[in-house]
Amino acid sequence: MIGIFDSGSGGLTVLRKMREVLSNADIVYFGDIANAPYGSKSRAELSALTVRAIQFLQSRGATSIVSACNSVSASLAISLFDIFSLAPTQMVEMVGPTVSQFKNSDARIMLCATPATIQSEIYQQAFQMIGKTICAVPLPELAGAIEFGASREDVRHIIREGFADLPLARFDVLILGCTHYPLVREVFEELCEPFGVAVYDPAEAVAARAQKLFGESEQGSGVTTFCITKDSPSFRARVAGLFPHSPATVEVVQ
Repeated sequence: MIGIFDSGSGGLTVLRKMREVLSNADIVYFGDIANAPYGSKSRAELSALTVRAIQFLQSRGATSIVSACNSVSASLAISLFDIFSLAPTQMVEMVGPTVSQFKNSDARIMLCATPATIQSEIYQQAFQMIGKTICAVPLPELAGAIEFGASREDVRHIIREGFADLPLARFDVLILGCTHYPLVREVFEELCEPFGVAVYDPAEAVAARAQKLFGESEQGSGVTTFCITKDSPSFRARVAGLFPHSPATVEVVQ
């Protein structure tokens, strides 16, 4: 079984792509809505939440793990493989698969993400390893606004404020460095299109990595179970909207 975790609804964008390539895998999804958003939390808090999420997924039978939250990627520096008896081939996170897509690209890249992701510099450092410098832009309020059902106009305002002093025309690609952001991708595209900036969703790269690592070993009945730490009408509505043809069980857990 594959376990996926995120602070809430954002990881659903990764799950959606994974379902396109791993239709037969059994998947348990953990959304930590009670502690959302993760993007403003400290490194220590994120590490503790990461450990808790993986422990929960393993208790539900997950043997392969996907961290569908960019903010916790920095906390993965702790020795998770030893703590949870995981091999490197049993875990996928967001940064590596994303950066690998730009190895041979000349694109000028801008990254939008939560403060925790930006402050960790995990994307900046990973891109430096392939010889690229990126512009990293934090959007402090956006993930929480999306998670808790802010209006389209409020979302547009937050993004516009974040972009206010940026010379967008100097960039070719905007990477959505938070899995919540693809839920409002059309707003990013609306603001970026006049400047010729393409919007990139890392979910596809992450799904491809999961398929490569788990495709042969994770063959099941295609069942998805959703577990959340706080009930949320917005989460339930997104599950119904993103997976309309898949019967879904949403369970509130402590």
